[in-house]
Amino acid sequence: MPRQLPRDVPGFVGRAAEIAELGTLLRGDGENLAEPVSVMVIAGTAGVGKTSLAIRLAHQISGQFPDGQLFVNLRGYDTGPPLAPEAVLDQFLRALGVPAPAIPTGLEERAGLYRSLLASKQILVVLDNAATVGQVRPLLPGSAGCVTVVTSRHRLSGLAVRDGARRITLGMLSEQESAELITAATRGYRPSDDAAEIGELTRLCARLPLALRIAAERAATHPLLGLPELASQLRDESTLWNALSSPDQEEADAVRTVFAWSYRNLPPAAARLFRLLGLHPGPDISVQAAAALTGHEVREASGLLDLLAGAHMVEPAGADRYQFHDLLRAYATDQVHQEESVEVQHAAFERMARWYLHAADAACGAVQSLEPSVLPPDQTAPTPRLSFSGQQDALAWYHSERTNLLAIERAVAQAGLDEIAWQLPATLLGIHVITNAYDDWRTMGRIGLEAAQRMDDPHAQALMHNILGIAGKDSRRLGEAAEHHQAALELRSRMGDPAAIAESASGLGLVRLWQHELAASLRCLEQALALYQQHGPQLRVAVTLGNLAYVTVELGDQHRAAHFAHQALKTYRTVRADHSLHIDAMCVLARTARESGHYDEAEEYLAHAMDLLDHTSSPWLTAVVRLEQATQHREQNRHEQAVAAYRVCAALQRSVGNRTGQARSYDGIGQTMRALGRLEEAINFHTIAVRTLREPPQPWELAKALVHLADAHADNDQPEQARQHRTAALALLAPFSDPQATALHQQLQQLTTE
Repeated sequence: MPRQLPRDVPGFVGRAAEIAELGTLLRGDGENLAEPVSVMVIAGTAGVGKTSLAIRLAHQISGQFPDGQLFVNLRGYDTGPPLAPEAVLDQFLRALGVPAPAIPTGLEERAGLYRSLLASKQILVVLDNAATVGQVRPLLPGSAGCVTVVTSRHRLSGLAVRDGARRITLGMLSEQESAELITAATRGYRPSDDAAEIGELTRLCARLPLALRIAAERAATHPLLGLPELASQLRDESTLWNALSSPDQEEADAVRTVFAWSYRNLPPAAARLFRLLGLHPGPDISVQAAAALTGHEVREASGLLDLLAGAHMVEPAGADRYQFHDLLRAYATDQVHQEESVEVQHAAFERMARWYLHAADAACGAVQSLEPSVLPPDQTAPTPRLSFSGQQDALAWYHSERTNLLAIERAVAQAGLDEIAWQLPATLLGIHVITNAYDDWRTMGRIGLEAAQRMDDPHAQALMHNILGIAGKDSRRLGEAAEHHQAALELRSRMGDPAAIAESASGLGLVRLWQHELAASLRCLEQALALYQQHGPQLRVAVTLGNLAYVTVELGDQHRAAHFAHQALKTYRTVRADHSLHIDAMCVLARTARESGHYDEAEEYLAHAMDLLDHTSSPWLTAVVRLEQATQHREQNRHEQAVAAYRVCAALQRSVGNRTGQARSYDGIGQTMRALGRLEEAINFHTIAVRTLREPPQPWELAKALVHLADAHADNDQPEQARQHRTAALALLAPFSDPQATALHQQLQQLTTE
């Protein structure tokens, strides 16, 4: 999905009056306009040139929007489902610099964040091919500095009523503009044509730009063919359509006539590719995917796509990528259903779907090494085979294909290709974990789970539950995550697969840790450890030992936590694990030493952790070390160093979207300010931490932040505010029974009853 403007429309002709009118609306200097219009709708029939006009206008006025442009094709009239506002907002927020984990889950929350980010900016938003008001309204910036241009086949009257939109309805080109388009497109390719003959050709094309461009390209590539003969061919084609259509569909008939005329004049191989492209469910297609669809070599597919682009039957959409106008997509789909048997269609689609599956497998293998391939080792990868030079190359491929992969997932499920439907989300797990593409991750996982259930395949079902559990954990939907990991654990326990049981027990243990259900977390992780120690792999043994170190340090058992951390480090060294995996264990050791009063020892562990950061570029791990470092400074009364380290940590956590980490950093600054006697500043930082932890709600972390906020209010002679926050913290602590929570609960009860 493009988030910046496509290139300007080459050979754009006419529409001077419409551009002038839109400019008047933008400036607010027209009749009955008291101020500039912030939402403009370009309405009109299919193929009339709405998108071309919007892009031409956007390029002309882009200089008035120094903060950039956002563009999206909402696909309101494609053969597939239109883009949901939630999906568009996910992409827009990423384009605006919001880290994926920081993107809210709900439509209203995403729209609110989007509007707050644009409140002080000047950005041009182009929403192309909108089907309904409901698809558009959540994407409106709602700020005076931004302008939104919407194109639609419908009037979208609700935008005028509630959002102050102004609409222009785009008609067909004038006779003169239509003739200018034909003349401009054919200039230099054929001798001058008679004006009357050009006029007849434009009439047969209903003066619609899409049809005119196709007809002009046909005329340009056949310079010795007179326009009367071309017009005669069009009339013959038109007679067929008129026999099949009602008399009130003149414009649609003209477009179909031109499509059919151009299509029938394609070489057979190009015509076959064109109609097979109607089977592709995504917004665009690469040359490699087109080759897989047709069974051609890449070079042959590239040449045929270039031929189709030259005939304006497809449009270039980037390097070696092409897309359809939605009318042409519908026409191609009609043709493939009419001219190819069901068996041929199914074989072509399955060939392409398996190509996407194996391409995703190759990309995931280049991105990470922890998650093994789920594809059978003896399964032959379809051609053309993709290879990637490294992680960045593979991630670039994923980002270019992300929307297509989701569309393929939906389509294979509809086509009954259930094995591919569960294998594709399973294959993409390693990439989804890195890119935090939560919406796609969860949607594909649910589709894959339904496919596995239809197949009655417990192995695939457990795998899908595991994937959905990881997605839930990483997106902070902890209740949902626990349900899926529990379901996977039960399935795998019935199957008796030790390695799979260990994986599910470990996943559930991590979710329980994040929920601060420490006893349950400890049981799950100890189960996983025992299985990994017996069956391997040793790398998983080390990871689980590190997780156990975190649980036991939260339980206040520093001695046991240090033991687990040392064992994790020893195992990491034995299996020659990546240096970055050592960092968590080092931080646990620093914490256990600090909480035992051994500050010098804690400093040594932190120094080791800092050295290990040289081997990774992960902001996550850097933030973990910085947070521990900041706490060390604070507890040793090195207040200036503490504040500086907390601020660095907050910025890092913000960059990766870790709201919990941000809140801990703000809370740490608040504690430092309180120690310095700067109570108003302490209250402000604690308040920010509390606000951050409310969405999504994190009871344990929120309770601790409320306690610190209450303490700051108490020191600031504000006993009522302190009492309110302590009461709220007591309510949040009620479900927790670990030693730390119990001690804090008793302390608060005493303070609130004094």
